Amino acid sequence: MKPTARDIALQIAKYAFVTGAYYITAKLGLRLALVHPSATAVWPPTGIAFAALLLLGYRAWPAIFVGAFFVNVTVTGSVALAIAIGTGNTLEALVGAYLINRFAHGRSAFDKVDGLFKFTVFAAILSTLISSTIGTTALTVGGFAPVADFGKIWLTWWLGDGVGAMIVAPMALLWFARPLGWWPREQRIEAFALVASIIATGALVFGGFFPSEVQNYPLEFLCLPPLLWAAIRFGQRETTAAVLFLAITAALGTLYGYGPFARPSRQESLNLVQAYAAVASIMTLTLAAIASERRELEARLRDLAVTDPLTGIANYRLLLERLTAEIIRAERTGRRFSVLLCDVDELKKINDQFGHLAGSQLLRRVAEVLRNSSRGTDTPARYGGDEFALVLPEADEAAATLIASRLLERIAADQERPAIRVSLGVATYPKDGDSAELLLEAADERLYEMKARNRSEVRKLSMS
Repeated sequence: MKPTARDIALQIAKYAFVTGAYYITAKLGLRLALVHPSATAVWPPTGIAFAALLLLGYRAWPAIFVGAFFVNVTVTGSVALAIAIGTGNTLEALVGAYLINRFAHGRSAFDKVDGLFKFTVFAAILSTLISSTIGTTALTVGGFAPVADFGKIWLTWWLGDGVGAMIVAPMALLWFARPLGWWPREQRIEAFALVASIIATGALVFGGFFPSEVQNYPLEFLCLPPLLWAAIRFGQRETTAAVLFLAITAALGTLYGYGPFARPSRQESLNLVQAYAAVASIMTLTLAAIASERRELEARLRDLAVTDPLTGIANYRLLLERLTAEIIRAERTGRRFSVLLCDVDELKKINDQFGHLAGSQLLRRVAEVLRNSSRGTDTPARYGGDEFALVLPEADEAAATLIASRLLERIAADQERPAIRVSLGVATYPKDGDSAELLLEAADERLYEMKARNRSEVRKLSMS
């Protein structure tokens, strides 16, 4: 479909946002360029570039190149050098994004532990070699840096890009790629306590609040429990925000001479902050991914425990739970409810004639009709074998009979082969029973009464 003018304008706005974010964060990072004006220990644009290409596609590369070009041309004043460094930054992002898409699950890299480690290797370690090598070589060849400083500049550049990839890219991907949900009240209170603990520990360790003789003690481990709290109780998205806040707090405190990483050499101090932030990011994101995988597994197991694997509707266990819950609610409110049983006629003959796969498909068709015929509050379930049930809250006998008639009409309208024939039975609480077992037994009796009538009609048709 041909893109509209609105689509084009929106795409241009996204690219402009990427360029602006790249330029602004680059300028902020270059304020810490101690080894060389073009090489800094903190380079957030790398993470922004990776996130942009993974979210918007490879076509967003011009936005990265333009941002990198303008940053470098304002620093060095050389158009040729700015083009060379911008090319290196863009190639770094393109190669890294390709490797992440190819081997690390793309934008979902942080959902799994293996994806996180592959992102670390491909994005933060390997692809960053491109920008640091091209950039440092351009500075040296162009006469903007002495050859003797090549190794120092290259290492600073590479580490800065790697830290930017590990801290900024996960946060940008996780916060922009997924919609924000609304937390319940209890979780909002817990989140407030978490934020308070992160601020408090960061301020204590890196804020210079301890007496001068102990303010540089190696207490950085005090910041780890809040990060672990975020990883286990919240998730990857909240964990990235916590790591970013800690990294900023550590960098600012260290630059002012506070905290365990303060050294006479500011460059050495920043290198220590780099290592600390990178390790904290990898560790907590790994734990967050493990916790997320465990939650997904628990949810899948809970779903399997109450879902029929063939039809996808509730199984016998969940059926009994819903019936028991409805009985308790009916006793409290005085309102009636009904249960409808549905049995597939002559399923064995269908299996013998058409095969068991056709019989299984027929059962799925019946389950789909039940699902489409029920209200949002109803519970369709597979009772067992070729029998199904439908729990009908706040439905008396007349309403349940009407639903049964509608169900028979939809089954009769089904044109697929083999044709579906069913027998139905309805029981209402408390008229037909005051327990789940008695209700199911009453509905089963009426179902077999209908089944007997169906067989009698079949015999009459065959005799005529």
